Amino acid sequence: MGKKSAELLPLMTVREKIGQLNQHLHGFHAYEITADGTVVPSGSFCREAETYGSVGFVYGLHRADPWSGRDYRTGLVGRQAVRAANVLQRYLLEHTRLGIPAVFTNEAPHGCQILDGFLLPVNLACGATFHPELMLPAFRRVGEQLRSVGCRMALMSMLDVQRDPRWGRSEECYGEDPLLCASFAETAVRGIRSASVACVAKHFAAQGQTTGGVNASSASIGEREVREIHLPPAAAAVRAGAEGIMAAYNDIDGIPCHANAWLLREVLRGEMGFRGLVMADGCAIDQLTLLTGTLPGAARLALLSGIDVSLWDAAFPTLAETAPRDSAVMAAIDEAVARVLDLKEELGLFEHPYAEETADPTVFASAEMAQPSLNLSEESAVLLRNDGVLPLRNAGRVAVIGPSADDIYRQLGDYSPPVRRENARTVLDGLRALAPEGTRITRCFSADEITPDRFDCAVAVLGGSSSRYCGAEFAETGAAKNSGGTMDCGEGIDCSSLSLPREQTELIYALSRKGIPFVTVIIAGRAYAVSEIARLSPALLYAFYPGPWGGTAIAEILYGRISPSGCLPVSLPRSAAQLPAVYNQRSAWRVMHYADAEDGPLYPFGWGLGYAVFAYDSFHLTPQGLTLSVRNTGAMRAGTVIQVYARIRDGVSVPREKSLIAFRKVFAESGECVSVTLPLPSLAGCLFLTVRDGSGEIWHTDLSSEEESS
Repeated sequence: MGKKSAELLPLMTVREKIGQLNQHLHGFHAYEITADGTVVPSGSFCREAETYGSVGFVYGLHRADPWSGRDYRTGLVGRQAVRAANVLQRYLLEHTRLGIPAVFTNEAPHGCQILDGFLLPVNLACGATFHPELMLPAFRRVGEQLRSVGCRMALMSMLDVQRDPRWGRSEECYGEDPLLCASFAETAVRGIRSASVACVAKHFAAQGQTTGGVNASSASIGEREVREIHLPPAAAAVRAGAEGIMAAYNDIDGIPCHANAWLLREVLRGEMGFRGLVMADGCAIDQLTLLTGTLPGAARLALLSGIDVSLWDAAFPTLAETAPRDSAVMAAIDEAVARVLDLKEELGLFEHPYAEETADPTVFASAEMAQPSLNLSEESAVLLRNDGVLPLRNAGRVAVIGPSADDIYRQLGDYSPPVRRENARTVLDGLRALAPEGTRITRCFSADEITPDRFDCAVAVLGGSSSRYCGAEFAETGAAKNSGGTMDCGEGIDCSSLSLPREQTELIYALSRKGIPFVTVIIAGRAYAVSEIARLSPALLYAFYPGPWGGTAIAEILYGRISPSGCLPVSLPRSAAQLPAVYNQRSAWRVMHYADAEDGPLYPFGWGLGYAVFAYDSFHLTPQGLTLSVRNTGAMRAGTVIQVYARIRDGVSVPREKSLIAFRKVFAESGECVSVTLPLPSLAGCLFLTVRDGSGEIWHTDLSSEEESS
């Protein structure tokens, strides 16, 4: 217990304590803007502060999107965003008995969900880089912008491991592998904390497992699967210093995560040593009435199971009335309040509650600040196939077609704010800006316009959309209730099929009959089943939503200014009927074999081509790990991802086909040879090691004492 919590807890009434834990108010309803542009506290904010003697957290003060109803007309822009935080903070300090400051929190799954927010590619794109170190400068910049507007806690998606691509929130996962996800979770936490902004890592745990790909559905798995697949990212986030963990909506084997004392107390606090606060997801505690029948019962169950801070629910406010009669609940409340006050003390809010109003936060969205985001975009695009069409050379007349060619919101993930057009680059923008001298880029809207006498080649930009800016309607949790016509990914948009819209496949059929070279670019938030498109396309580039500057990155790759270096963080299945298609399934007999379908995914986890060929040599297992030499035999600088897989036998459970145990991204100039050492975990029980890069296996060694089939 810190100094402030020891000082304040004895002075606080039960209702004031609940006020620190009851994150009831949507922050975008906490203010009003007068006719002259002045920001003032809203009536609902003032009533909340009066009722509970303060407000512990203010969620989403700066949030801007269709759900919040805040945009450039109605929301907080520039220095006004800073003043708003200070106005509300000053009200709390001057109009409440104990003057406890609030923590302003905001969503930051892939950047700042605020007006003029600094935005990144979505998590699946980041995972495709296989280069977690890029997250450090990227999320440091996210943190710097959040802190500049007075926000001191970021809610960041990083704990979900994607096991079913039908899930609309697949884009929020770093991939299907626990080591890959854990590596990115750790660096994302370190990045945001380096800007003195606290992190709430979400969601805990196994939300990416799903039943049938449906959001918040049951994870019908046992403890072994939970531990091996879904806990490593959380353990990494805790090691990196995450101040908060958000519980997940789903249940695990029938027990809701918000009511799972084994998960939240024994595993998270006991085994992982977590000392921060556990936050509920939106309205999730109210859903526990399925177990208890009443809101007070739901609040008690969540609190005693390990939830410290609620989010928008009606249940936690009831604790103010029921807690005084329940000694166990009162003890748990005091523990939770102490954690909240300790966090505020660690953030320095008691000494420095206000944000500086001199800086202009809008600069973070500008092209001058884009490099950390662009770096992720450049390394995330995955070249799936190339029959020699790429890079585009001597193509003086280029047709650009497809629904994602010039729509910036089809490059951004869910939870994105409005974006000024000058602060983003579509694929069409990038192709025009980087075109070699004499090249003519033409935007086409029908395949009939594209003929050999008019064009030398075509670029078809296909994909899905998580854009909320299409008339979608939303539930009380902020999840989409319907697609609004074009939204086919994002929270609440779970799909039974993994096919792209029929007209996109028909476009590729039409282009394949034209007799001119063409490139297909797919921009997406999930792994689609694209067998026909892949078969027909001479070259296929897959880019998980690459962010506001993704158009520049894709154009750089198409023109050959940089070599693609991304690898698939998730397997691309042949169809939804083939699921699960993850690479690390257990080695049961005839695993995932169907009599009427080809075995294996269309493209496996870890697949990704480039414009250079790498040669590998001098493989040695040493006490330090695996060493090898890597030579770039190509004509340009390029990157390769070295991936080490093992099959482990523990004598108890069925081994997995293989598991990723180490990876490293290596860049080399043309002709350069690089020596690489990859630290490895203990190889006890290891039957074999396989090393591969994005194009296939490069080395294999049998470590078993008996003959094993690989």
